[in-house]
Amino acid sequence: MISGSRDLDDLAGRLHEVAARQTNEQRVPTRDDIDLIVEILAGRSFPAPDIAADADDREAAADRLTLEQAALLQVTRLIRRMEIRGGARSGKTILALTQAKDLTRGQGDRKAQRVALVCYSIGLSQYFKRQLAGVPRNHQPAFVGSFEDLANLWGIDTASHDRNDASFWERDLAARMAEVASALPEGKRFDAVIVDEAQDFADHWWHPLMRSLRDEDEGGLFVYSDENQRIFARYGRPPVPLVPLVLDHNLRNTQQIAKAFGPLAPTRMRLRGGDGADVTFVPTALDGAIAAADDQVDLLLAAGWRPDHVALLTMGSRHPAQVERQEADGHVGYWRSFWEDDDVFYGHVLGCKGLERRAVVLCVNATSTDRAREMLYVGMSRATDQLVVVGDPDFVREIGGNQVAARLGLEPR
Repeated sequence: MISGSRDLDDLAGRLHEVAARQTNEQRVPTRDDIDLIVEILAGRSFPAPDIAADADDREAAADRLTLEQAALLQVTRLIRRMEIRGGARSGKTILALTQAKDLTRGQGDRKAQRVALVCYSIGLSQYFKRQLAGVPRNHQPAFVGSFEDLANLWGIDTASHDRNDASFWERDLAARMAEVASALPEGKRFDAVIVDEAQDFADHWWHPLMRSLRDEDEGGLFVYSDENQRIFARYGRPPVPLVPLVLDHNLRNTQQIAKAFGPLAPTRMRLRGGDGADVTFVPTALDGAIAAADDQVDLLLAAGWRPDHVALLTMGSRHPAQVERQEADGHVGYWRSFWEDDDVFYGHVLGCKGLERRAVVLCVNATSTDRAREMLYVGMSRATDQLVVVGDPDFVREIGGNQVAARLGLEPR
C-alpha cells in the first residue's frame, strides 16, 4: 500500500481498512494481537549483560591473533636452533604447541620428525597432553610432558625421592638422565626438542636434552622463555647458541589487565587484547588476605562468571582448598581438575605459568620479597578478562613499584 501526504491524517484508519477488507484466509488482528505487535516492536528491555559471552568474543579474537602469529614458524622454518622470547600472554605456549605438531607431521619439503615437547610444571604438561589428545596418532609428538616425565620414560624412578631433596632434583637426576640419554638407541632419540617456560630449567637439565638428539650438533632445539617469569632460583641456559626471536604483542589479556602488569614485563608490548573490566585492588592485612580473596570469588560468581572460569591464586601459603585437593587427588589428579571440574580452581602462582583463567583473584599473601615481583607479574597475567588483586597496599607498592601501584589505583610511596 502506498499512502500519500494527504492520507497521513487518517493513516491508522487506512491500515485498519486494509486488514478489515482483506480477502485471504487470515483473520483480522484482535486487540491482543495488536498489543503484542506493539510490545515486540517497542522492545521489552535491554538484555542483561552476559560477561561470559563477552569473554567468548574476546577469546575468539585472541585465538585468531594467535593463529596469525603462527605464521612466524613458516618464516623461520630453516632455523634449527632458536629462542623465542616474549612477555606473558604473548602466545608462546600455543606457538610451542603448534610447532610441535608441525614438525611431527612434516610440511612440504620437510620430513616428519621425532619431537619432544618438554616443560617443567605438571599443570602445563597436562595442558599439552589434553590439547594433543584429539590429534591423529601419527601427528602427535613422540614425547609430551615434564622433565620428570621424561626421566620416568627413560626408566628412572623419581617417585621414591623426597621433593625437598634439592641436590637430587637440581643435579643428580639430570646427571642420571644424561647417562641414559647417551645410550639411547637411534629409534628412541629425537630430531628436535621444544622447551616451553625454559627459564625454569637449570643448567644441568640441558645436558640430557642435548644428548637425546639424533644429531647433537645439528638437531633442532627450540626454546620459549620469559626471563621476568623466572620465579625459581635456577639460572640455566642452553649450552649452544640460539637465534633469538622476540614476541612483542600481548594477545590474550584485556587492555586493562595488560596495562596493569605492563611495568613488570621484560619489554614494552603492543596490547592487542579486547576491552574489559577495570582491574580491582582490595586492600587487606596479611592475616586476612585469604578470607578477603574468598569474598572476591563469591562476588565474581554473583556477577555471572561460571565457577570453571574463576581461579584464586596465592603467592604465599596455599589456600586450604588447594591443600585438600592435592592431598586427596595427588599432583596429577589435582592438575586435571583445572579442566575437568566445573569448580573454582585454587592454586599457587608457582604452578600456573603457561595457564590462564578468565577471572582471577590474586591473593598477595607472600611474606618475603624474594622473587615476589616475578610472582606478581605471573599472577596478574593469568587473568584474561577480569583481575582482582587482594593484599597489603604497602607490600604491593614495595614489590611492584610505583607504576604498578598507580595502575592498581594506589597512591605512590
